[in-house]
Amino acid sequence: MTDRNEAALVDPTQRQVLTQIAQTLVNQDKARVIVPPQRPGTGHWFGGGNLVKDPSGTLWLVGRYRNQGDSRTGLGKGERGLEMAVFRSDDDGQTFQKAVSWSKSDLNTDGHEVLSIEGTALRIVDGGVQLFLSTEKTGIDYPSGLEQFLKPGTGVWTVDRIVAADVPSLASGSVETILSTRDPRFIQVKDPFVFDHQDQSHLLFCTHPFCWSSSNTGKVPLATDGTIERVASFDFFPRGFTWDVAMTRGTAIVELPSVGILAGQQRGLFFYDGGECVRNLDEHQSAVARPRGYSCEELGGAAVVDTNDLARLDRLSLTEPLFVSPHGTGCSRYVDVLSTDEGYYVTWQQSQDDGSQPLVLNFVPRDEILMLLAK
Repeated sequence: MTDRNEAALVDPTQRQVLTQIAQTLVNQDKARVIVPPQRPGTGHWFGGGNLVKDPSGTLWLVGRYRNQGDSRTGLGKGERGLEMAVFRSDDDGQTFQKAVSWSKSDLNTDGHEVLSIEGTALRIVDGGVQLFLSTEKTGIDYPSGLEQFLKPGTGVWTVDRIVAADVPSLASGSVETILSTRDPRFIQVKDPFVFDHQDQSHLLFCTHPFCWSSSNTGKVPLATDGTIERVASFDFFPRGFTWDVAMTRGTAIVELPSVGILAGQQRGLFFYDGGECVRNLDEHQSAVARPRGYSCEELGGAAVVDTNDLARLDRLSLTEPLFVSPHGTGCSRYVDVLSTDEGYYVTWQQSQDDGSQPLVLNFVPRDEILMLLAK
């Protein structure tokens, strides 16, 4: 079954096995906390980034700390996204130590004050490292005729980049805005992640319209030096029809081995966050109680993607999410997967019983995925 621009990529057997692989990677029960938020409680979390491995074998993890706040009222009710940080691990992900961090003011650029930090992405390339980040900035007006929709105390989200020779040197790198738009359907651009595949690379990102009523996923070709090569497609992976009708925010693509049921095929799992609504809904008391997902409390889904043509997608999570935390609100979001020779490092934000969302990690040996593909 497909929707909109999606093309059928899998048969029923493949669909079943790939769904099992996705849930093996994002295993809620096996996950362990690796970076807690600064405080317990609702609205406090760490995540929204990715994990990479440098040539020396060191793991580097980027994300942002968020403390409670409310964009509907500006910054008057909380700190919101207040710090971006990079951690390192020299013991294969057993422990992580903070190596570099930035406050909001550290990320001011071109005369624009940063009000909040959200999604981030590290990329290791020959001779250096690139850090992509999204920030909400002052001094950027809404398009003509829509100025009144920009709430007092809030700003516009864009995607920036910092380039350096190595991760520690990012601290002294300059911040450059590389992705923004004046189109009111997509004016808020945020939450970047990178997919490198053979000689093709893409920067993927989330968009919101001027009215904040929904989110979709866009993409743009990315050069080796981290520059944008062509015009972006702002809605190549739009919202779904059921549990993800209010939002579809892509967070990661992991390429799968071309063996077993995928022999001769270039396929990957495309992880995304979704929800039915922007605000929490009161359910009918006689209805089936279930997490619906809403802004900042999204649930997790996945699709199959042709890694040679990212426009070819087939959702696995058609009528309900695949990933729901057993704790708190059920929120499970910002999945990232690092594929190594040994296996897969999977990280995501997972709701806890106190309402917080720490970053959790699950490691899956490569042989376990190969066995599933051999079915």
